Amino acid sequence: MNYRKIIFALIAITTISSNVYSQKTIQNVFDREAISLNGSWNYIIDPYQMGYLDYRQKPFDESKSGKGGFYDNLHNVSKETKVEYDFSNEPTLDVPGDWNSQDQRLLFYEGTLWYKKDFVVKPTTDKNYILYFAAVNYECHVYLNGKKLGTHKGGFTPFQFDVTSKLNDGENFVVVMVDNTRKKDEVPTINTDWWNYGGITRDVLLVSTPKEYINDYKVQLAKDNKKVIEGFVKVKGINTSQDVVVEIPELKIKTTFKTDNQGLVKFNIPVKKLTYWSPNSPKLYDVKITSKLDEVEDKIGFRTIQTVDKNILLNGKSIFLKGISIHDENPLLGGRLRSDADMRMLLTWAKELGCNYVRLAHYTHNERMVQLADEMGLLVWAEVPVYWTISWTNAETYANAENQLAVGIERDKNRASVIIWSIGNETPVNEDRNVFMGKLVDKVRALDDTRLVAAALEIEREGYKITVEDHLGDKLDLASFNEYGGWYWSNAKELPKYSYDIKFNKPVIISEFGAGALAGFHGDDDTMWSEEHQELIYINQLEMLDKMDGLRGMTPWILVDFKSPRRQNPVFQNFWNRKGLISNTGEKKKAFFTLQEYYKKKTKQYK
Repeated sequence: MNYRKIIFALIAITTISSNVYSQKTIQNVFDREAISLNGSWNYIIDPYQMGYLDYRQKPFDESKSGKGGFYDNLHNVSKETKVEYDFSNEPTLDVPGDWNSQDQRLLFYEGTLWYKKDFVVKPTTDKNYILYFAAVNYECHVYLNGKKLGTHKGGFTPFQFDVTSKLNDGENFVVVMVDNTRKKDEVPTINTDWWNYGGITRDVLLVSTPKEYINDYKVQLAKDNKKVIEGFVKVKGINTSQDVVVEIPELKIKTTFKTDNQGLVKFNIPVKKLTYWSPNSPKLYDVKITSKLDEVEDKIGFRTIQTVDKNILLNGKSIFLKGISIHDENPLLGGRLRSDADMRMLLTWAKELGCNYVRLAHYTHNERMVQLADEMGLLVWAEVPVYWTISWTNAETYANAENQLAVGIERDKNRASVIIWSIGNETPVNEDRNVFMGKLVDKVRALDDTRLVAAALEIEREGYKITVEDHLGDKLDLASFNEYGGWYWSNAKELPKYSYDIKFNKPVIISEFGAGALAGFHGDDDTMWSEEHQELIYINQLEMLDKMDGLRGMTPWILVDFKSPRRQNPVFQNFWNRKGLISNTGEKKKAFFTLQEYYKKKTKQYK
């Protein structure tokens, strides 16, 4: 009997009850009435967690008084009072933003840091109030006016707290303890190839809603059906059974539905004339949803995505995914992407490269990034940080991974640009991994059966033959895998000799290939780290891959150089992964133009 399979079967049907994971957050938060808490936050570096634990290593917030930690925010105390901290005299960090790129003392810091923000609000009795965090890396404890709201784990997904009954009329303060320490059983685990940016890395909002409000909704085309818009609306509050109106003015749709006693209504609406969303025509419709007291507006595109044998069909037409991989990092300023301008810069570079598609690796990216992809016409591969070697048999690790996956799907389910949910990257083939990853596939399909499911699979090599038969591929929609011929294996000049034996009758997506080069360093094409060597690998990779039966897309690694503690060569790397086609100063390398020319040819082939 396989006891591990039984364990994971139980996990799959058990509700995640721990409050350290994200619960459902309010849909389309940036369209809501809100006070931004972005800006300058005071901070205290706390490597020993002295602001959280007493000298017996017991949390202050679990003591009888509940007091004693930095979250008390003591200041202006009497002369007889001893206090060993004072937020008001501490320096500040910008939120959103990571701490590593803002203070040289914190460049390599992994540990605990406290944030504090003062704000003023005049709450009214006819409103609910939600404290919303778009992302905090990695584990955090949140306190409002000295009282604990809760904790959260996961560095890239949103979470929120209802603070309706906890706000003061006037002055308030929020304190957040953030810990980005890497741990074996977390997601991601200890070993990654990107910078472990700590901090409140995305927006913080105090959202206000009516007492009964539209908490969630989905408005998309039905699975493989271009003639029916379907979805649901979920109203939250006391009197949840009420009329809701779904309106798409340009399509002359205005339909009223009745929610049930739980505030939920599912619907489908036939449509006749519809301009379908695509990279060539990223049409977005204004959608308005109205309930008794609330109204939400969104811009939504409608498209279908499916596979037939070795073809990917967008709106019923075969497409080649001309892509590039992207990290959530601004190479020019350093650190996590913090603004629309940061995100638009990267997506504009991708468009200039000739892309119709991006892989947002290796974790859930900023919600605004996906909205901009909708607007700019870029298809998206969205991913969770099940990366390399996870604790496959640990039940909590699985619960964490499943939650991060589910929250990302819930957040971005109305974005037409998202066509692929990826469950992980380069995970080693073994039975425990297959069970873990297989459950994630099942979870995706249970939440959203209208998009494709993928992962970056493993390959095997023998001589000049490369075999793709990772059994996880049986459950996926794509034969997608990473391969670094010419860089981590073989010689760049021998790449055209290789052939592929792919054991799946599915579209093939090369999720990664590439090579490192220091921008401005030149030599012959045998010179490691030269632009010429990177260019040669791209030339021969594309020649090799073009012979592959079923090749329908690729996302080479990567658009821009990015920071990584693993990359330590002081001359050529200096803690930068140099596989970018663009340098950390914005300089395009020779391989950029090689791939650009290739994508021009593919554009003509797939008109």
